[in-house]
Amino acid sequence: MGCLAESSALQSPVFTKQPGSIVYPVQTVENNREVVFSCEAQGSPPLVYRWKLNATEIIPKAGSHYSLSGGNLRISRLNKDQDAGTYQCLASNSFGTIVSREASLTFAYLENFKTQRRSSVSVREGQGVVLLCGPPPHSGDLIFSWIFNEYPTYVKQDSRRFISQETGNLYIAKVEPSDVGNYTCVVTNTVTKTRVQGPPTPLVLRSDGVMGEYEPKIEVQFPEVVHVAKGSTVKLECFALGNPAPSISWRRVDNVPFPRKVDTRKASGILEIPYFQQEDAGTYECVAENSRGKNMVKGKLSFYAPPHLIEKPQDVQKLIDDSLVWECKATGKPKPSYRWMKNGENMESTERIQVANEVLSISRLTLSDTGMYQCVAGNKHGEVYSNAELRVIAVAPDFSHNQVRSQTLVKVGGDVLIECKPKMSPWGVISWRKGSEPLLETSRVSILESGSLRIWNVTKADAGLYTCLARNQFGVASSTGSVTVKEPTIITTQPATLDVTVGESVVLPCQVSHDPSLELKFTWFFNEQLIHFGNHGGFFEKVGGLKTLCLSHHLLLIYIPSATLCLPISLSLLPAWLYHLSGPPGPPTSIHVEEITDTTASLSWRPGSDNHSPIMAHTIQARTPFSLGWQAVTTVPEVVGGQQLTATVIDLNPWVEYEFRVLASNRVGTGEPSEPSKQARTKSTSPKVTPANVSGGGGSRSELVITWEPVPEELQNGPGFGYVVAFRPHGTTGWMQAAVPSPEASKYVFKNESIQPFSPFHVKVGVYNNEGEGPFGPVTTIYSAEEEPSRAPTRVRAKSLSASEAEVWWKALPWNASRRRVLGYEVSPLYWSRSEREDMASVQRTVGNQTSTVIRGMRGSTTYYVSVRAYNTAGTGPPSATVNVTTKKPPPSQPPIKVMWNASNSKIILNWERVKALENESEVTGYKVLYKKNRHSRPSVMETNTTSVELALPVDEDYIIQIKPFGEGGDGSSSRQITIPKIPGIKSNHFYCHVTCAGTLVQYMRVKFLCASFTATELCKNTVT
Repeated sequence: MGCLAESSALQSPVFTKQPGSIVYPVQTVENNREVVFSCEAQGSPPLVYRWKLNATEIIPKAGSHYSLSGGNLRISRLNKDQDAGTYQCLASNSFGTIVSREASLTFAYLENFKTQRRSSVSVREGQGVVLLCGPPPHSGDLIFSWIFNEYPTYVKQDSRRFISQETGNLYIAKVEPSDVGNYTCVVTNTVTKTRVQGPPTPLVLRSDGVMGEYEPKIEVQFPEVVHVAKGSTVKLECFALGNPAPSISWRRVDNVPFPRKVDTRKASGILEIPYFQQEDAGTYECVAENSRGKNMVKGKLSFYAPPHLIEKPQDVQKLIDDSLVWECKATGKPKPSYRWMKNGENMESTERIQVANEVLSISRLTLSDTGMYQCVAGNKHGEVYSNAELRVIAVAPDFSHNQVRSQTLVKVGGDVLIECKPKMSPWGVISWRKGSEPLLETSRVSILESGSLRIWNVTKADAGLYTCLARNQFGVASSTGSVTVKEPTIITTQPATLDVTVGESVVLPCQVSHDPSLELKFTWFFNEQLIHFGNHGGFFEKVGGLKTLCLSHHLLLIYIPSATLCLPISLSLLPAWLYHLSGPPGPPTSIHVEEITDTTASLSWRPGSDNHSPIMAHTIQARTPFSLGWQAVTTVPEVVGGQQLTATVIDLNPWVEYEFRVLASNRVGTGEPSEPSKQARTKSTSPKVTPANVSGGGGSRSELVITWEPVPEELQNGPGFGYVVAFRPHGTTGWMQAAVPSPEASKYVFKNESIQPFSPFHVKVGVYNNEGEGPFGPVTTIYSAEEEPSRAPTRVRAKSLSASEAEVWWKALPWNASRRRVLGYEVSPLYWSRSEREDMASVQRTVGNQTSTVIRGMRGSTTYYVSVRAYNTAGTGPPSATVNVTTKKPPPSQPPIKVMWNASNSKIILNWERVKALENESEVTGYKVLYKKNRHSRPSVMETNTTSVELALPVDEDYIIQIKPFGEGGDGSSSRQITIPKIPGIKSNHFYCHVTCAGTLVQYMRVKFLCASFTATELCKNTVT
């Protein structure tokens, strides 16, 4: 251990030099390889230093390759496997411990290429080619170059040749005969300065012709999103193969011109932006173009900055039982996160200690809280540390800065509070004396927890001297004050509301009783406005021992015991208590948002006119861009009284713009609302609401698809809103996480070749914004993408049911075959049309383990070739063996004609002509009679194999009837719809004959035997009367 020189004054530790990161070049075997990390600090008593490697304390021992010199750490006989990592220096004395920033030790090296030979690459003239470098294992930045044939002939980059400094590969946009030869990749480590050469790659021309011209094909492209740190230099690579050799150009998608510092170097396909700043962020586009066309790629440059402290905690001295709040703020992008340390150890929240991101608060301080504290702000680009010392001290009671009030005046029957606020630490015991006697608590006298004294319903006996005594283990102190009790001032005669008749005068008395030791002052108001006597044209005066105002006909008079003085005044100036006209209150005015937090807003306003009826209550309303008009809000107090002109609105949403308005109410009603306040945005805070309906599944092989409903904007609580997707395979403990920075995003896809098909994952989705991370939603189970079924159904059979339907059935597959679920089956019927091409009828899908289905909508007299596949979310499996099925002949196309009906007392007899099927139609095997009693009811069906049927007589409602033939091909065409009217009260010796002739219904009434002797054809040909 090492120590700094002693200082004469006591001082807590402060770093003067902190360690920096080291990259050590690994050369060939060295005997004395060592590094030194620097660390210096000031402090008294002298400092003791310690070091940590990867959060584990280093303990130097005799013979160890670690040693301390002052605060510096020397590491000799370096071993890259043991010594690489993150180092921190700790400096301690009696005030506490501070920790330095992190410093890394890494080793730069470059191994040799493993292979000695590479296969030749054969291309046509005019064709593009990529020669792979494949650098050997290494650490540290590399530079790539290529030797053509022999050293020192290097490949020169131009519009036709490009060397990627990302991969090391050589790209030739269009091969020419002069390019034939051997190419060797040369790799140089910028730290170690070592250089290795790969095996040569022969490039030869093929003899089967020259490659024709073709449009650019971009082979070198930059990522979709590139995160760039502030002040760094970014290089984007873009190169394309093509014939002719493409040209490369760059632009910003938003058409902002490049500043002078940007080097596009179009010929070499590199866009270089030095000293990257916020304004350089945006979407960039590379365009590769030749005479055959053009292609383009886009990528986004995202600005990042390491943390920079703008507000640091300061050294502070506090009393025991006091509270501490320290705030630490830093800029940076992404927004820094914070942690707090005490004496070199990370702090966690407890009952007294709250570690809330950038704020540290400690309540009820104790001596053990004394020490060195550090705020650490960090993001992906680094961390910054700030130090502060907390000293907790003990103090005997002291009233020198806050004595008891020397005199307190109170009226008989009133209440009084005498405050006692000594300075002492820790807080001790408070007691009171009245005169020389201890003061005992009663139902009227109480010593509050704060030490103050409260007396209710004061009497004359309560007057006297009161002494507060404060005591703790370090001492005693006291402070004294007096209480004086007076009689209350009471108005014994007061003005009343009067009705005044023109020509009369009136006196307004105001008489009081009071303590004789007090001097009185009278004040009058007119329409709630203070009367300034001597103004108003001299209309108002205050005179005499009895204070009065008087009113006469067009005159305001002031009566004095010995004389009367009358001055003229307009009747329009009559006070409100003389002339009443009541209505709802006018709108309040001057609505102001005095203070606003993340969920509350403090409002103030001025009252409008009460319109001669006192205002009893106020109502506050708010609206936002997301609300439907004005909405009532919750306030503190819950009921805002008529005399109250301030209120606090609670339960607001953070980071939302609000407008507020106020309405006043009296006994008459609620008045018009005030004008809206200026828009005010609540402060941001970390989000609280998580996405709903987290689900997913499906996708492509080796994918886990996670979906959710985005959180509405009004619930995002601040800018920079995004989602944190956490997932893990079932049976594991560690979570994998991914940030989705778009607030509108509703999907995340994780792809990894190691994911097994249809594997269960635990998934939860959380939220964050610029203020910090919010909660995660509940954990749900989502399955990774599955593979389509690998087996085909067997035993497929098919049978024709009619000209348009066929039934297909098959044997089901097992559901647990190698994680390849079967969600159902897909039946595909194919046929050959007259144009000799393959057509498909509608595909049928079944669900679950259903193993048969009926295919509908088929063509009659057609042979179909049917196959069945199993399916799941990944797609369909292989088809089964094909079976064929030929549909039956189509049903008869001709409808029944010459439909006739006869009515008797109890029944209807229907007759029609037999339908003859055409040669390509299925034979008629019967007829279906469809009849119903109104147009909206379902029809009843009667089947017959003859050309007549009997129906019950329609007595209550009309019959609506259709007739159609059917055969094995299905149902044929229907006859035209006919209506048989209800026939009430038919004579028993008559019969009605009806026949449809050429679409016209003709009715005859004949005796029964005559009607039966005519056929439908004869009835249509002859008119029978």
